[in-house]
Amino acid sequence: MMSVLRVALLGLALLARTTVAFLSAGSGMSSHVNITGTALLQEVTKACRTVIEEAGHEFQPTGSSPEELVQACLGPTATGQVSGAKFRSALQEIYNQNGLVDRDLVSSAPHHFNSEAFLEGRGLITEGMVAIKANIRKENFQAARETLGRVLHTLQDFYSHSNWVELGHTAPYINLIRPDLPLENLADVNTPTCRDCENGNCPNSILPSILQEMKLTSGYLGIFYSSKPQGKCSHGGESDLTSKTVPRGGISKCERRFDNVALHNTAVNIATSASLQLLENLRLAVGDKEFLRMMGIARSAVVCFVIDTTGSMSDDIKEARAVVNEMIDSKKGTQDEPSEYILVPFNDPEFGPMIRTSDPDKMKKEIAKLRPGGGGDAPEMCFSGIQLALTGAPSGSHIYVFTDAAAKDIELKDTIAALIRRTKSTVTFFMTSSRRRRRRSTTAEAFEQYKKLALASGGQAILVTKKQLPQATSIIRDTSTSALVTILQRAVNPGKKETFHFMVDESIKNVTIYITEADVFSLTNPAGVSQSNSEASGKLGTIQTVGNLRRIRLNDDNRIGTWKVQIDSLQPYTVKITGQSIITFIYNFVEMFKGPHPGYALLSGRPQAGQPVTLLLSVVGKKGPSSLTVGNIGLVALSGPEAVNISKMTDMGGGDILMTVDEVPEGEFLVILTGKDKESKSEFQRQSTTAMSMSKVNIQAVVSSSMEPGKLLELPFSVMTQGPGGIFSINAKNDRDFPMDYPSSLSLTTGENINDTLTITPPARTPSGTDVTLTMEARSSDGVDSNYVILRLSVVNKITDFVPPVCEVVKVLANDCPQDVSDCGPFQWEYSANITDGNGTGINSISLQQGNGTLTHTPLNSTIIHAKYNASCCSQIVEFIAVDDVGNVGKCYHSIVRSGCPPASALSLSLWFCLIVSAFIVRP
Repeated sequence: MMSVLRVALLGLALLARTTVAFLSAGSGMSSHVNITGTALLQEVTKACRTVIEEAGHEFQPTGSSPEELVQACLGPTATGQVSGAKFRSALQEIYNQNGLVDRDLVSSAPHHFNSEAFLEGRGLITEGMVAIKANIRKENFQAARETLGRVLHTLQDFYSHSNWVELGHTAPYINLIRPDLPLENLADVNTPTCRDCENGNCPNSILPSILQEMKLTSGYLGIFYSSKPQGKCSHGGESDLTSKTVPRGGISKCERRFDNVALHNTAVNIATSASLQLLENLRLAVGDKEFLRMMGIARSAVVCFVIDTTGSMSDDIKEARAVVNEMIDSKKGTQDEPSEYILVPFNDPEFGPMIRTSDPDKMKKEIAKLRPGGGGDAPEMCFSGIQLALTGAPSGSHIYVFTDAAAKDIELKDTIAALIRRTKSTVTFFMTSSRRRRRRSTTAEAFEQYKKLALASGGQAILVTKKQLPQATSIIRDTSTSALVTILQRAVNPGKKETFHFMVDESIKNVTIYITEADVFSLTNPAGVSQSNSEASGKLGTIQTVGNLRRIRLNDDNRIGTWKVQIDSLQPYTVKITGQSIITFIYNFVEMFKGPHPGYALLSGRPQAGQPVTLLLSVVGKKGPSSLTVGNIGLVALSGPEAVNISKMTDMGGGDILMTVDEVPEGEFLVILTGKDKESKSEFQRQSTTAMSMSKVNIQAVVSSSMEPGKLLELPFSVMTQGPGGIFSINAKNDRDFPMDYPSSLSLTTGENINDTLTITPPARTPSGTDVTLTMEARSSDGVDSNYVILRLSVVNKITDFVPPVCEVVKVLANDCPQDVSDCGPFQWEYSANITDGNGTGINSISLQQGNGTLTHTPLNSTIIHAKYNASCCSQIVEFIAVDDVGNVGKCYHSIVRSGCPPASALSLSLWFCLIVSAFIVRP
């Protein structure tokens, strides 16, 4: 039988091309994006409220947009600008992976609860939740987000693809996320479930006997075949061939039609509630702060240092240490304080380990441990260190590389370029020359490799002497900040005289211009006032020259409007202009896919040459997208003035814009956006930093499950070219060096897909929760064209413990609490319970969720844990949760509120009829 993944790849070939994402296409739909977004915003709000109130602040969002939620969640604890871009990006990652299931796993019944695959579908949810919790414990937040998107899709599909709603249910089926509970009353394969619907649109075609017996069934879906078991329901729709086989029609409630409005609306509401249940289970298992970190709600972008530790690097290491210490000390308590620090040392032949921490003092200690030593031949394992940083750091991180030698592992260059495009992280190189060892003399060839990667990422390649290095590192202070945006970025090759115009709006602060490899330039403000390169401190700003870099920081009183910078150089040069602003945008290149549930899908590699390019873009403002008016969106050549405006723009709602460009600039290009801020009435200009280009090669692969330590995983992939056929080399790298096997080359014919398989085996001792980034590349024999796909896999131990911790009430001492709650002040009450995990993995944590009292407990390694809660009689409800080592969540709940009581201000003799309520609830 053809495997699920083989069928998936066949489906991909028929439906569209490379993707990883989803948006609903057409009107009248309640999409997975809407359901997922509603649930996520509600659960993030709960987590933010808890964290803020525990810190002694009031949680007061000024509105309902994601940006205002982030400001309320972070604002009270630090000064400075707060950007919602990271939160928006995290939401998009989850949406993207949610839609992947409709795109890449369209024929897998368990992923959609089609064809009565209830046990298998719940198995996917269970496996996914185990992986998500393990990933978060290992701080692999991107892997957790990707799996969460897929799990939510499968859970949500249950309510639109099954007859749960037709059975009269209005609440979620909790057993789907409680694997310790059985799935009951499932219709077997021989039981007819539907009547014939000749016109294909019947309000309810479930057989009366199925409804009376409360049997659970779902529709069969066939994209490549029309057969199904006799008497069974179909999914329905034009793409479902089984819907033409008697009994005809379908029971899907995915789309709102004239014949199913009530059923569709109920399915949407229950799917939203079910998503909330799952997210609450996750939040309680990992804790509010870790849940918010997974959702990208943190301060400034992560900063990462990749440092050469060979013998000649003593001065460089000393400067890196000074920069880190100064950054930590000066930015502590502000929104510019990095949310995370990463350190990756390298030399030859070693690199790593990667040290990652949110504790600034720990980072100080770790970088203080670096000692220069060793080193033989000049090249070092620089690219291996960068690869480790790019796969370990969150997307959009700032990576700073300190070295004085060429890269020995040059074969990783294309992998690094692919990872830069995928993560949209910026990489800046500080390359110094060493006079002590001739082997370390800087060569033009080595620096050129670094310049290309820096340019592709939107970073800088700075060449200085070791004495100049302390001056050059000011760029780290500039860019390791919150709400950093790019106004303009260009590379001119060959060099020539050129004028660049850029807009400064009212929201932007700390505008800085970086120019490399050009000595002659001038700057002019909107009023016509100019300053030349010879004026170190002038009317417009201060100019700092170090090595090949010119840094111009505009004065704080810079004018709003259109500025220009004129550069005159015969050598190739670059110019980049940045600032701090809440106004920005995030974007992804996408393609439309067809099938039962069409949508738009994120490209994993480069867009296809010779075809229009489609982007999904989200604008971010202080009060959400409604506070901004979008003007022009276009693509601009990185190495030239050529700009292409969009051919078509569609407002998708919620700040999302779908844009199509028929003609794409030659070579590498960037995205540029202009618009107006409605509050300040000023026009703004923003630009992407990561360069993209086109390819005629297409490579794609599908991830449908996690890996188990010590067991081989097969990953089918396919390759196609729209260019000349021939022999194409296949290369794969993973950041954990897990053993892999794959063909070294494939023979391609123009326009035809070729399928093959890669296998990867994690070692038996790989810790659960480890994530693996796998990069695959297909390259033509002449090296002219190539493309890539990047996959993120999780290693998860097989789990057999699905039973939540159990809470048994020992005693409640509340007799002293007065009947009149207004007299509660001087009185106390006590609650105690025993918590056990039976034959499970053991209790990992116990935490108070509700109540203003004090919770204590005996050591967690005890077989029976005794928990005791004391509180004022004014605090009448206690709720605390117990989480075991694999993330199962149990909840203890007790209330001394008299049931049916009137408000405290209106208490009467009716108190005689009130009861003390006590309950234990196992949290899903």
